Amino acid sequence: MRFLVTGGAGFIGSCVVRRLVAAGEEVVTFDALTYAGHRESLGPALDAPNHAFREADVRDGQAVRRAFAETRPDAVIHLAAESHVDRSIDSPMDFVTTNVQGTVTLLQAATEYWHGLGPRAREAFRFLHVSTDEVYGSLGATGVFTEASPYRPNSPYSASKAASDHFARAWRRTFALPVMISHCSNNYGPYQLPEKLIPVTILAALEGRSIPVYGDGRNVRDWLFVEDHAHALERIAREGEPGRTYDIGADAEMTNIDMVRAICGWMDELVPESAWRPHANLITFVADRPGHDHRYAIDAGRVRDELGWRPAIDLHEGLGRTVRWYLENRRWWQAVRGGGFEDSRRQGVGLPPATRD
Repeated sequence: MRFLVTGGAGFIGSCVVRRLVAAGEEVVTFDALTYAGHRESLGPALDAPNHAFREADVRDGQAVRRAFAETRPDAVIHLAAESHVDRSIDSPMDFVTTNVQGTVTLLQAATEYWHGLGPRAREAFRFLHVSTDEVYGSLGATGVFTEASPYRPNSPYSASKAASDHFARAWRRTFALPVMISHCSNNYGPYQLPEKLIPVTILAALEGRSIPVYGDGRNVRDWLFVEDHAHALERIAREGEPGRTYDIGADAEMTNIDMVRAICGWMDELVPESAWRPHANLITFVADRPGHDHRYAIDAGRVRDELGWRPAIDLHEGLGRTVRWYLENRRWWQAVRGGGFEDSRRQGVGLPPATRD
C-alpha cells in the first residue's frame, strides 16, 4: 500500500511512518515542520527508498491537492494537528485553523482525488482521521469512554478536535468518503516533545530543576505506549470499516503524581550518580490548569475484538524504555531546544506562548 501520513514528522506520526516504512510500505510524509515536527524524528525512515518527504501545511489547499495528485495514496492517516492543551489556552486560534480548517481542506482534497479513482481503487481507499479521547470530556471515579460516549470537550484543544471529528463524520455521510475516526488515550514514548508531562519530568529531573505538577496531581490518565498506538492505527487503516470510530487505550490508568514519582524512581535507578537523588524531592505543585479534566479511561473493546489489536508494552516496561531513550538521545532533545522550543516550564495561562518558527 501507499500511505500519505499528515503530521508524519511529529511524535505519533513519526512512529507511524517508521513502522510502515520498516514493513516495506510506500509512505509519503506530509508535514509543515512547525515547532512540533522534526525530520530527525523519522530516524532511518527519512532516507529509506520507500519514503518521501513533503514539507507543506494541511491548510494549503493547493499543496494538499498536489500531494494527492503526485503521490496517488491508497490510504491517508491524518495526524497533522496542534495538540497541547496548554498552548490551546494561550493561542486558541492556532488550533482552530490547523485542526479544523486543515482537516476540512484535507477532506475536500481527498474527496476530489477519490472521485477520480477507478472502481477497485475507490473501493479500497481509506481515510483515517486520528483524534483524542479528550473530545469526550472528563470522567468521574468510575466508568470508561466508548465510541458511543457523548462529546463534551473542555479545552480549546479538545473542542477543535471535536469539531474536526464532526467534519470527518459529515464527509462520510454527505460525500460517502470512506472515513474512519480513532480516539486515543494519552501517548508516551520516544521522540515526544518536552512540553508534555513525561519528558518534562525526565529532563527536569536530569537537570535538577523543579518538576511541575498541576493541582494536587490526582488527575488520572490511561497511558498508551506510542508504538502500540502506531500498531493500532496501521490495523485500522488496513482493515477498519468505513464510517466506524475506534477508541484506542491500554487500560493503564495512573494519576499524574504517581506517574511523576515513577519517573523519578527510574531516574534514581538509571542515574545513580545524580546530585539530585532522590529526584522526587524536585516535585513542585503548581496552580492547576483551567478546566483540567479529572480522569480519562478508554474501553478499547472494538479495536480489540474486530481488528485483533492489543497493546504489547505494559506501563512499567514502556516507561523504563522511555526514560532510557531520553537519557541516550540527548542530541535529539537538545536540537529541539536549539530550534527555539521552550521546554523550561509547562505552557499555560499567564505564560507567554513559546516561540514558533
